[in-house]
Amino acid sequence: MAAFRAGIIVLFAVLAVSLRALAGDPDITVDFITPPGVTPDGEFFAFRGLNRVISGGPSGVPFKLTKLNQEIFPALAGQSVGLAVLQFAPSPGGVNPPHTHPRSAELLIVIQGVLNVGFVDSANKLFSQTLYAGDAFVFPKGLVHFQVNGDSKYPAVAISAFGSSNAGTISLPKTIFGSQIPNSVLAESFKTDAVTVGKLVSAISG
Repeated sequence: MAAFRAGIIVLFAVLAVSLRALAGDPDITVDFITPPGVTPDGEFFAFRGLNRVISGGPSGVPFKLTKLNQEIFPALAGQSVGLAVLQFAPSPGGVNPPHTHPRSAELLIVIQGVLNVGFVDSANKLFSQTLYAGDAFVFPKGLVHFQVNGDSKYPAVAISAFGSSNAGTISLPKTIFGSQIPNSVLAESFKTDAVTVGKLVSAISG
């Protein structure tokens, strides 16, 4: 019996280590990864153009997200780091809706304006804060969170860093109302009627 218990403990330890290893970007055994046929030079590791989005509000839209992940910047592949620039129009409208990042925490720093931010933990407790230029806030990995411009006159800009070259984003409005889950299921889940759900589905899908 003691040997059996010891075996179970070892098994759970191995599984815990394995799951932890799979939870983020896998470690690479080379200095860096390059796409097939690419001979890297200094330019391969540089990305240009963020100067156009790190000041001022989004043009013609209430919210704009400029990602810098491995798909856009191949030099990030295997490096377990990513970046995004978030631009918010004045409120109302300047909102990054509730969403999650399944593969990374997010460290956000405000560089212009005012943001109201928050996340909800697994006990359904809301942690929120008002941030000003120079303030930072961390959103724990996988938890639902949001950001909204706290000013009705001026735009806001923030930069977010991720511990993954592809943190992933699951937008709750799009996932729930834009993924063809049957309206009857949504109506029952949200304790409302099919007409209301249909309006939400049309708004999100449109």
